[in-house]
Amino acid sequence: MYRYLGELVSRGAGSALASGCADSALPASASLLRVRHYSEAVGGQKEDDPNFFKMVEGFFDRGASIVEDKLVEDLKNKETEQQKRHRVRGILKIIKPCNHILSVSFPLKRDNGEWEVIEGYRAQHSQHRTPCKGGIRYSADVCVDEVKALASLMTYKCAVVDVPFGGAKAGVKINTRNYSDTELEKITRRFTLELAKKGFIGPGIDVPAPDMSTGEREMSWIADTYANTLGHNDINAHACVTGKPISQGGIHGRISATGRGLFHGIENFINEASYMSMLGLSPGFGDKTFVIQGFGNVGMHSMRYLHRYGAKCVGIGEVDGSIWNPNGIDPKELEDYKLQHGTIVGFPNSTPYEGSILEADCNILIPAASEKQLTKANAHKIKAKIVAEGANGPTTPEADKIFLERNIMVIPDLYLNAGGVTVSYFEWLKNLNHVSYGRLTFKYERDSNYHLLMSVQESLERKFGKVGGTLPVVPTEEFQARIAGASEKDIVHSGLAYTMERSARQIMRTAMKYNLGLDLRTAAYVNAIEKVFKVYNEAGLTFT
Repeated sequence: MYRYLGELVSRGAGSALASGCADSALPASASLLRVRHYSEAVGGQKEDDPNFFKMVEGFFDRGASIVEDKLVEDLKNKETEQQKRHRVRGILKIIKPCNHILSVSFPLKRDNGEWEVIEGYRAQHSQHRTPCKGGIRYSADVCVDEVKALASLMTYKCAVVDVPFGGAKAGVKINTRNYSDTELEKITRRFTLELAKKGFIGPGIDVPAPDMSTGEREMSWIADTYANTLGHNDINAHACVTGKPISQGGIHGRISATGRGLFHGIENFINEASYMSMLGLSPGFGDKTFVIQGFGNVGMHSMRYLHRYGAKCVGIGEVDGSIWNPNGIDPKELEDYKLQHGTIVGFPNSTPYEGSILEADCNILIPAASEKQLTKANAHKIKAKIVAEGANGPTTPEADKIFLERNIMVIPDLYLNAGGVTVSYFEWLKNLNHVSYGRLTFKYERDSNYHLLMSVQESLERKFGKVGGTLPVVPTEEFQARIAGASEKDIVHSGLAYTMERSARQIMRTAMKYNLGLDLRTAAYVNAIEKVFKVYNEAGLTFT
């Protein structure tokens, strides 16, 4: 049974809240304050280091406690009120747990002749939509709890952005720096076989993607291994994984998708005057500064897009050090420096930043490293007015509560970093269709645009004549750039921007509907719960 986490109190009751419970007050801009009891995710723990999966469940419970009555009210059938409530609570109980968890161990013969046992996990949180979808990360810190939490986040993330997948996640317990490329290939291919043997990979079953310390290369190995073993008779075999190189059925724009989606997510809220007025900021990127924790794939590409649209990066933090420049850091120069030196430390035109980069002075803070970085220990020290979660689960429930009390807007991970799975969906569809986007219509659109210009020119000449020669019809710069038709990259970028904009509007409407103020995380969870609930309710249960 999911836990109840809050009740409504009047605005004036804020000062009378009992100090012994983990309350979270909404900013003064909200019409109501909602007291939230953060369940076992943080209950009784002195250190703010909650169990990751319980932390995600706690956020789910906050959303469920708010939306339950509405779900009951929206059921249109002949059941009694009590039967409807039983149905709603039952389905919410079904949504929460991970459906399947696979744990594997397999041997690796190292290049030096030594033998080692490798551990790996794959969690499938929900099959309300199939296939399941989620990345594979290589990290020495991987554990069952982590992949369960990340798999559940994937379910809600896909629902928020209307991508028809269930949630999944995989992890292999290794530090990639300790293995050669040959050893990494052996590990990746063997892990793929272990997943295939147990039915945990396939175009219609479970589709992995890149995550921490994995990329196009590993996805290519996975696709090749599956296509030459279990999927050798399947024409759609290469749809078993996304994030592949273009030559292996990948899609243009996938590498930068998460960072680009993060930029679009921030853009949708930073251009909304009502939210910026709550924060005391002006709309737009023009005068904004930002700091990024983690200069990996997500951090690098989000920095590039934010810089392009006028925001200024003043600080970057990595595991081996942080850099600072109040006049701004150029993303291309920093990218080239890191490729050459393997680190951002010592980057010219910057100074080392002493202390935590998370606590640096800026307008926008982007934690794009790992989970549980923002806790009750540092939440009071955060100077940014916008926290944009590029990583999965970077904010603990206690820190989330403090941010609400301090009137800091947190744009949640399950919306903000969904650009990757959105473009993965486009790649999966491309693989199933066996044709790249735009190929069938590219020439037709180009010819149609030229005919349009010619038609306008002929109409003007018929009206005004050709005195002095033909009347030139000159397209605008924007139309000239599009006149040849949309390329695959254009279509991907357009689809991603539309997805992020539509999802942002849904979150804003939900926040307004339930008087959530700046509590965008709960609004996003409410959206996800409503959508997943609808699928379960209308599909019914196979056996009960």
